[in-house]
Amino acid sequence: MKQPFFRNIFKPKHEVFFNNVFGLNSLTFTITEATVIISTRQGIKMQKSDTSRQESIPTTIYLGLGSNMGDRRYNLESALGALAREISIKVVSSIYDTKPVGNTLQPRFLNLVCAAATSLMPPDLLSFVKQIEKNMGREPGPVNSPRPIDIDILFYGNQVIEMPGLIIPHPRLAERAFVLLPMAEIVPDFVHPVIGKTIRQILLELKVNAEDIVKLQNTRGEICTK
Repeated sequence: MKQPFFRNIFKPKHEVFFNNVFGLNSLTFTITEATVIISTRQGIKMQKSDTSRQESIPTTIYLGLGSNMGDRRYNLESALGALAREISIKVVSSIYDTKPVGNTLQPRFLNLVCAAATSLMPPDLLSFVKQIEKNMGREPGPVNSPRPIDIDILFYGNQVIEMPGLIIPHPRLAERAFVLLPMAEIVPDFVHPVIGKTIRQILLELKVNAEDIVKLQNTRGEICTK
């Protein structure tokens, strides 16, 4: 009896096409890690090797953007455009003019929240947004200091993540009306995976002064990523 033969293929993120193999007209699949192809007279079996690289299904994420230096609105638009080069922006909230939190001796912010889909793993997503901040002129400084752009990872699906330099959901999200209000506008029934309440419920429990956060009219979806 003819023994099956084995082929190890190491071509991450490339499509491999097999035509007219053992009576099959074609076989197409995407390899994202070392994959063993087992060919016999009965057909072809595919078995993934035991590696850490796996094809990622896009995850819905929520990001909070803010700016209080320079042309704040332009900064938000530029940041969204930079984000769109790597992640898929789905929904963008209205823009809100907000009072600074912590260090109140600085200009007011413009804030928004966007929903997006990404296959980046959380550490890679963090590196990506931090690079955008750096490219846009943000420099290291004291906490709550003025900045041309701030990009926070609010949620990564329903995952709870804690690692050096990254905690998801954002640890202070439930205290920040400038995040909760725009997020409640686009996804009010999203349940916080730690608190167990919807964004709408968390917002209703937060005391908010009307002058602290002002919605700019007719701005929902006005900032796009074209």
